[in-house]
Amino acid sequence: MRTDGPRLLALVAHPDDETFGLGSVLARAAAEGAEVSVCCATRGEAGEPAPGSGVAPADLGRVREAELRAAAAVLGVAHVELLDLRDSGMAGTPAAGTLAATPIEDLTRTLLAVIERHRPHLVLTLDGSDGHRDHVHVRDATLAAVERSRWTVERVLLHGLPRSLLRRWADVVRDRDPDSPYLDVDEAGLGTPDGAITTILDTSAHLEQRRRAIACHASQVSPFADLPADLEHAFLASDHLRRVRPAAPAGTHETQLYARPSATAG
Repeated sequence: MRTDGPRLLALVAHPDDETFGLGSVLARAAAEGAEVSVCCATRGEAGEPAPGSGVAPADLGRVREAELRAAAAVLGVAHVELLDLRDSGMAGTPAAGTLAATPIEDLTRTLLAVIERHRPHLVLTLDGSDGHRDHVHVRDATLAAVERSRWTVERVLLHGLPRSLLRRWADVVRDRDPDSPYLDVDEAGLGTPDGAITTILDTSAHLEQRRRAIACHASQVSPFADLPADLEHAFLASDHLRRVRPAAPAGTHETQLYARPSATAG
């Protein structure tokens, strides 16, 4: 672990969350000199191999771990570690040993140890507004672990997708695949309310880098595949986050990962 410069720790549920969700942010942080680490709770065993990928379901966890490590290298991530929890899937009662079935106190203790080992200045995770129970579980445990950590995390950011943008995406997906599992959520609450976004990062400089990282996840169908060009650009060329530590006043508009709490509000 470096002692100079900022350290960023991303806590995610599945392989591909670091790329499909956080990829541009991680690439930008690494390019700005941060030491970037990713901790992934599962190996994504409950996913469905992409058609034509040639991956057998029994091999999916091993393949997805390799994809995670390859994508992380493309994004400039310095450290990757995986926990020994299993993917919960998107529906049904989560089985014992899966992420969603893990008591929040147990997961909090595990993530607390990760935080105190990496000693990050900035912690990043998904905000769970896509409706996936594993993302929500990691978010809740992350926030609890930060509060209990003896190491002072300076900033916590939740990565989300503006509700207005996700509704555009859902309309496209619905037209093409009405049975898509990505639509098995309450669309009224889909995405992060636009007014809750506190930080918008221009990540257009890392667009091709992120596309290369996405391509590493060949066992998965990218949620950005075959989108209209303008909609793909809206997803990949900027990132939207909510600063929760220190809490951001309503109307905060930040454009930097490491901006101090004095950012202009109003």
